[in-house]
Amino acid sequence: MDNRILGIHHITAIAGNAQRNHDFYTKVLGLRMVKKTVNFDDPGTYHFYYGDETGTPGTILTFFPWEGISAGHTGTGMATEIGYSVPADSLEFWADRFRQHGVGQDAMAQRMGETYFGFADPDGLKINLIVSKYPDTRVPWTTPEVGAAAATRGFHSVTLNLKTIAPTVEVLTDIFGYTLKEQEGNRYRFITDTNPTAAIVDIVESPKEGRGLSGSGTNHHVAFRVHDEAAQSEFREKILRKGLHITPKINRDYFYSVYFREPGGVLFELATENPGFTVDEEKGQLGTHLKLPVQYESMRSSIEKNLPALVS
Repeated sequence: MDNRILGIHHITAIAGNAQRNHDFYTKVLGLRMVKKTVNFDDPGTYHFYYGDETGTPGTILTFFPWEGISAGHTGTGMATEIGYSVPADSLEFWADRFRQHGVGQDAMAQRMGETYFGFADPDGLKINLIVSKYPDTRVPWTTPEVGAAAATRGFHSVTLNLKTIAPTVEVLTDIFGYTLKEQEGNRYRFITDTNPTAAIVDIVESPKEGRGLSGSGTNHHVAFRVHDEAAQSEFREKILRKGLHITPKINRDYFYSVYFREPGGVLFELATENPGFTVDEEKGQLGTHLKLPVQYESMRSSIEKNLPALVS
């Protein structure tokens, strides 16, 4: 079991304004800021991690808030929707809460036997709140305004929008071990049985749709969960044998990563469960300090001066 893909590890998206992003996800959506650090390739930009109490894989939504970046738009060749699992009977709470905070939302609907509605974050990122037909016993992070009866449990699914699905399906099924569970129109649902949650990848086939444009309000990459570096190495070899280019292992401080672009154009990552977010902060202090990769610690003073001020 350990040497299989264990569902979604995290999803990383692009935002514009750091303060606005922070306020929406911690105050409106009620997620925990698990880690405040910087982009490893651009230390003048924050990297925010939101999730449950400890940043459990399958709950982690991360952002690069590039100040002043142009808006992107969805299309083929990218992940276009993030699905969060929420409890039964909680959708009315969320609809009322979003109305109070001026958050645009879609009407409630049914898809593949599940009730859901979509909304957009302040940058336009599409998110669905879904009452899953599969049991979800994950313990949520709660706030004084978002209690356990309504709080998000973590990811339900991610949706990829592709011109043609066959080459990507080969990666999901032949390498990652997902199986086709059901189909509704041009939406195909793939699921792994290695985890009861954060286990679904939906693929929408859109042969006539134009390609998406990366920018604020779009997803940057989707990370899949592996147990450890040994499992990651096995998958890296499988991906190389498939003829796809994949990076060497990269230490991201809180997990180890390898990256490759699947045939449909979406950037995939394989991320380990170890070492986790408490490697440099106690559980009770997660997200309260700016943590820097070791290569940037000597530059802390200048980095802190250049980063946008952030009020918790």
